[in-house]
Amino acid sequence: MATDISKLGLKTKWQDLTGGMIVAGAGTSRDFNTGEWSSNKPQFIEEKCKQCLLCVPVCPDSSIPVKDGKRGEFDYKHCKGCGICVKACPFGAITMEGVK
Repeated sequence: MATDISKLGLKTKWQDLTGGMIVAGAGTSRDFNTGEWSSNKPQFIEEKCKQCLLCVPVCPDSSIPVKDGKRGEFDYKHCKGCGICVKACPFGAITMEGVK
């Protein structure tokens, strides 16, 4: 059973993967750019944003950075394009666009 995820790759045999319910490594989400496979991306319209930050806690991937009490541009390396932030924004400051 693998405990070092840095040794796992595309050529890893199924027998070498970790068993279910076992965490192989901690704090590894920054190493995986999970946003690469998405076909939709949220677009932030800064002029419409009222900085209510209602979009931040609903993002399952923590892809909406907040600095000094203000939200910033999306972290597209980790955003999967689920669109939950669009539904949470009462001001229409987030729209979904196809990847170009």
